[in-house]
Amino acid sequence: MIVALSGGVGGAKLALGLSRVMPPEELVVVVNTGDDFEHLGLSISPDIDTVTYTLSGLANRELGWGRHDETWSFMETMESLGGDTWFRLGDRDIALHVERTRRLHKGETLSAVTADLCQRLGIKSRVVPMSDDPVRTRLRTAEGWLDFQEYFVHRRCEPVVHELLFQGAGAARAHPEFLAALTDPSLQAIVICPSNPFISVEPILAIPGVRQALIDSPAPVIAVSPIIAGQAVKGPTAKMMTELGMDPSAGTVAQRYRDLLDGYVIDHADMSEVVSIDARVTLAQTLMRTMEDREALARTVIEAAAILRRRKASR
Repeated sequence: MIVALSGGVGGAKLALGLSRVMPPEELVVVVNTGDDFEHLGLSISPDIDTVTYTLSGLANRELGWGRHDETWSFMETMESLGGDTWFRLGDRDIALHVERTRRLHKGETLSAVTADLCQRLGIKSRVVPMSDDPVRTRLRTAEGWLDFQEYFVHRRCEPVVHELLFQGAGAARAHPEFLAALTDPSLQAIVICPSNPFISVEPILAIPGVRQALIDSPAPVIAVSPIIAGQAVKGPTAKMMTELGMDPSAGTVAQRYRDLLDGYVIDHADMSEVVSIDARVTLAQTLMRTMEDREALARTVIEAAAILRRRKASR
């Protein structure tokens, strides 16, 4: 079994690669829910949806979010009525949000709804929200505190970021299936996917007990850098690092995870960073343009984890 911690697009790509090179039912993808919010009366879980659509083969690769078979009549009508259209919801995507909202209002948990929807979409891997309790990412910017989606989508990541807050994290409980997987004797690796460390991974780590559970797990923890040659493949990671006073580099990301890491995968372009990283480093092509790239990186991660396990066993 492998546990993968994931945000949206980058994490979903590696999760898909892992699901294709190992028995998919042995993969547990723990997904950030700090991005979740309510919009137009609907409960939206952007990272869960991106992972779900990616694993089911429905993801819109051109946009990086939503479904590939989408139509936009709802948004066109909403715009003609003067409604709120800054967060775009496709016609087919809305059906998922309506169903999720209906079931949450009936008292079902987010994890139960997610598991059922994944099963209906033919996903064999387990997709688990980091918590069924609400955690909301907020950012202190030059223009004041902003909710994550206001910053990320409505303001297109333009405001300068000074601080992040994971509202509700202190009172949240990690999902029991997540914690149970970390102590499962069959666990082969914990993979931190190439997602933004600040807004995708650290909300998961902010839940009480999670960081220590990762440290205590006998399985090796291995991360894949979301930075290549000082740039983020997608999203505001490098911009945020600069604004927070950090060098946007693979080595800096490794420092954020330094108490957790046994291994770290970086791109060949960042070979010079190896000496600054306090973990076993594996060089690879980390840019995932094609399905073959996703599978190749997944195999590299699995092989690196196997080497780390053998080293631990020989001590």
